[in-house]
Amino acid sequence: MTKVVVNGTFDILHLGHLKLLEYASGFPDSYVLVLIDSDRRIKELKGNDRPINNEYERSSMLFALKYVDRVEVFDTDQELIDLIKRFEPDIMVKGSDYQDTLIIGAEYCKQIKFYDRLGNYSTTNKIQDIANR
Repeated sequence: MTKVVVNGTFDILHLGHLKLLEYASGFPDSYVLVLIDSDRRIKELKGNDRPINNEYERSSMLFALKYVDRVEVFDTDQELIDLIKRFEPDIMVKGSDYQDTLIIGAEYCKQIKFYDRLGNYSTTNKIQDIANR
């Protein structure tokens, strides 16, 4: 089994998220763990108007995807590190916008794979698009 970990907010699922998760599940005999930020953490990082979807909704939607085997919520950097360390992933998948940045928990992954960002997809852009209609 190839243990793959992905982490992020996944507030409003969009095509970029789906393609990244599809990529993560494409490794031989993959088991994909998605770690998502808690609601409290998102508010702290992105402001009081976020998240749009709460952690139960986000984790439920992700778990329903055929690309995802398990979803867990983390509240702090240390919790994220502990979850990654305990999972002992073979691969961590990150969006290409994380290249050349500090990646929390990378030291507990055998390798980091970057997935090229798909177009202009982002939750922030999607929120703006909806607000401007």
